[in-house]
Amino acid sequence: MNKDIIAGKWTQLKGQAKAKWGDLTDDVFDVAEGNSEYLAGKLQERYGWERDRAEKEVRDFSKTLN
Repeated sequence: MNKDIIAGKWTQLKGQAKAKWGDLTDDVFDVAEGNSEYLAGKLQERYGWERDRAEKEVRDFSKTLN
């Protein structure tokens, strides 16, 4: 699933993302609005992951949505 589809369906997908990354706040998800780069940055910041890992997490999440 590409990032345009994620952004378009963000309201429905937000619940799944919250379940996966429970340490992120509702505000983060509201601001992200499906922006994968922003979400990866917040994952990196909150979990202390390297950028590559955070981006991989977002990619892997998007693959589960197909």
